[in-house]
Amino acid sequence: MEWLNYHHLLYFWTVAREGSVKRACEQLSLAQPTISGQVKALEEALGERLFVRAGRRLTLTETGRMVYRYADEIFSLGRELLDTVRDRPSGRPLRLTVGVVDGLGKIIAYRLLKPALNLPFPVHMTCREDRLDRLLAELATHSLDVVLSDAPIGPGASVRVFSHLLGESGVSIFGSSRLAAAYHKGFPGSLDGAPFLLPTEQASLRRVLAQWFDTRNVRPRVVAEFDDSALLVVFGAAGHGLFPAPSAAEGDITRRYGVRVVGRLAAIRERFYAISVERRVKHPAVVAICDRAGGELVDMGRPTAPGTGA
Repeated sequence: MEWLNYHHLLYFWTVAREGSVKRACEQLSLAQPTISGQVKALEEALGERLFVRAGRRLTLTETGRMVYRYADEIFSLGRELLDTVRDRPSGRPLRLTVGVVDGLGKIIAYRLLKPALNLPFPVHMTCREDRLDRLLAELATHSLDVVLSDAPIGPGASVRVFSHLLGESGVSIFGSSRLAAAYHKGFPGSLDGAPFLLPTEQASLRRVLAQWFDTRNVRPRVVAEFDDSALLVVFGAAGHGLFPAPSAAEGDITRRYGVRVVGRLAAIRERFYAISVERRVKHPAVVAICDRAGGELVDMGRPTAPGTGA
């Protein structure tokens, strides 16, 4: 396998940028024969002329211009790498690749990720939504910087990762104006037999709700189940059933979807986690997410005065 000699490339790039071997010597603190020899070695390795002399100046050939563009990108990426490792972002946007567990509410995910986009330097964020096991596989290969989840990783996980508690929220029950008026009185006992839209059984919220229903002897009528929390809310806004969501999202949900809060289940707390391969996170954007999550999960906007379940 052939390998590019990056020392040769650096000397060529410096000569091309400075416009002469003499100025490149001053920049690199090297003798002229050294730099000229290194550039000649690069030309021999590539099998192409990189410079032609025009009077007393060196001019890039067509191949030289192409090589210079590549070299400029290579050394720019090298500087970005050092800046990122040293937590000193460069002028380029800092890349953040996030995995979001598919059952996590979109409004909560936005609240948790928002601090990463409010940093004093640009961030290029990519979000991928999938099942937790698939996201963990990507996290283990460093394809993801962090995973947002509504549950911690247990001790039997197949990959070595760490769960960082970001915060928690109560759970509210929402419904269209018609359903809210019908089931608000007598809450939470009124939920027995009420039409419900629920997350699928893989979701942490579904499991804690099922336990709460059992202990209170409440049997809702399940109309539909959803992997996608946003689709669940859309069906709820259309009046097909009551639905649960974190109390921290109350203000956003009621304003965006025109629904009302039927009541709050005080005994249920939904927790949110950042999962990383590091015991102590280092990525600047992930640090911002972890540091500011608590403030983003404060229960927001309570336009009604619904009942509270035990």
